[in-house]
Amino acid sequence: MTLAAQIVWLFVLAVPIACISWTVTHEEIFREPHEWCVKRSKNDRYILSRKFFYLLTCEYCFSHYVTIAFLILCNYKLLLNDWKGYILAGFSLVFIANVYMSFFALLRQAIKKEKVEIEKIETETDNEKNVTQNKNTFN
Repeated sequence: MTLAAQIVWLFVLAVPIACISWTVTHEEIFREPHEWCVKRSKNDRYILSRKFFYLLTCEYCFSHYVTIAFLILCNYKLLLNDWKGYILAGFSLVFIANVYMSFFALLRQAIKKEKVEIEKIETETDNEKNVTQNKNTFN
């Protein structure tokens, strides 16, 4: 595979890795298992058990597992054609996937901030309307 093709694969493969990692660790559809894992990561008796369950709740940590699955599924190697290519590909995919997740988190935060600001403006506008209507009613 050419270097250009490897780079394209790097940025494309990181997309589903980021999507799966984010969805499992943040979205409502996996809320119950996520909460169960969080509880186990904080309250389990053994440190290895706590660390294992923590790895299932952290998007960065979980992205390593998803990346390993994609490396096996796609047989993707970066720069080198032996086992070292898998290592380079793995850490590169994790890095790019986490950049994508960071951008997504910032985008969601900006959208949420805009929604809150819009709701605040709407509330203020409604309050001003009510005050104006009350003044007109008393006059």
